[in-house]
Amino acid sequence: MSEDKRTEPERKSWWKGFALALGLAIATFLLVMLIISIMERRWEAVPRQIVAAPIAEGEVDPAVWGQSYPRQYARWLMTGEGEETRTKFGGSYPRDYLEEDPMQVILFAGYAFSRDYTQARGHRYSRQDVWNTLRVRQADNPEVVRADIPATCWTCKSSNVKPIMDEIGVEEFYTTPFREMAERITHPISCHDCHDPKTMNLRISRPGLREAFAAQGLDIDRQNLQQMRSLVCAQCHVEYYFQRGTYLVFPWEGGTDFEAIETYFDNRPEFSDWVHAVSKTPMIKMQHPDYELYSTGIHAYRNVSCADCHMPYMSEGNVKMTDHNVQSPLLTIDRSCQVCHRWSESEIRNRVESIQTTVQQAMLKAEDALVKAHFDIAAASQAGASPEELLTSRAYVRKSQSRWDFISASNGMGIHSPQESMRLLGEATNFAQQSRLESARLLARKGITEPVAYPDISTREKARQVAVAFEQNNPPSLLPEKSPQQ
Repeated sequence: MSEDKRTEPERKSWWKGFALALGLAIATFLLVMLIISIMERRWEAVPRQIVAAPIAEGEVDPAVWGQSYPRQYARWLMTGEGEETRTKFGGSYPRDYLEEDPMQVILFAGYAFSRDYTQARGHRYSRQDVWNTLRVRQADNPEVVRADIPATCWTCKSSNVKPIMDEIGVEEFYTTPFREMAERITHPISCHDCHDPKTMNLRISRPGLREAFAAQGLDIDRQNLQQMRSLVCAQCHVEYYFQRGTYLVFPWEGGTDFEAIETYFDNRPEFSDWVHAVSKTPMIKMQHPDYELYSTGIHAYRNVSCADCHMPYMSEGNVKMTDHNVQSPLLTIDRSCQVCHRWSESEIRNRVESIQTTVQQAMLKAEDALVKAHFDIAAASQAGASPEELLTSRAYVRKSQSRWDFISASNGMGIHSPQESMRLLGEATNFAQQSRLESARLLARKGITEPVAYPDISTREKARQVAVAFEQNNPPSLLPEKSPQQ
């Protein structure tokens, strides 16, 4: 029998080497298996969409897109009206702002918003809702659409808009009467408005946003995907106005914050959306500046997009996709909020509603001061104050209402930027009170020192009667009894 002549240390060294080699082999095997497993999971997570047929560039029917993207289409169909979408300050149902808040009837006196101001429903109803609103219909005959409403009002309401603009030109689209264009507007906001049908990439389909970027010297085509997840929303959820009566323009020349927008309009004193029926002040109507307000908030600072909250990611089986049921994040807290905020659903909801309630209280305080400011100006006018004497009061009331409306017209009751909302509402109240102070001085000069006789506007019906009286130049007297002017 042969004798192992290796020493004890040599035998131990050999076993250590063998054990090390075996360990490395096992570790390598396990690592390879882990990599294979990860790659398999990633492959499973890739949506292997079976495209039924190529989607044509001009295809506006979401049902056709749904043949190739049934999950997304099914979720889009859910952007409809329903009590299940109701939140404390929002939801996809026709909440009547004027019924809930009669002061707004007076704030918009002389303008169509004083007749009909209803919360918008989901994208699926965009075409139907704009066609039915009383704001586009004759005051004396609601069955008839007004002849002076341009097709510009269809711009953010239908997927038909881009193909029609491509065919006849942007200027021609804007100048066509609203009611004449109606026959060609067959579908609401849907897939074609945000996606390139060939690549499914997000795209800008409306000229207003593209032109607004160009006015600031910016190239909208150089924005990254995360920015695009907000910018496709910013095509419509913004402040805008009709230049020359029909051409849609975003007042972003100097930026998107409120002061830049106010300066834009101040530099165009010939423009106003309407003249207030009570105070005779040329006014600006803010249209829902959601993107502008969001841009001043913490979510924009943290690069959280609109879609991250309102269209959060979801999974169906092994498919991850963006939820196309666009709705309040309070309805999808687990996917919209808890991705970042590690609190319970009840804590998040209570926190959001607490902030919104605080903003609403500040908004109502500003409204109360504003309504009285409009009436105070009217009272001063009834007392004999000249238009020149009323310039300062009217300038203050315009500055006040623009700030109030910047927050009031935005969706979300200030939650997109609570600090900015409270700042602007505080300034709105301050400017309204300064307007009232100027009017009080004018009244005192006319010998009137008793309080103004404010009319009863406690309900929508009563407020509307007062507004109509002013619109028809047959207003109630606002001067106190036994004043020398009566």
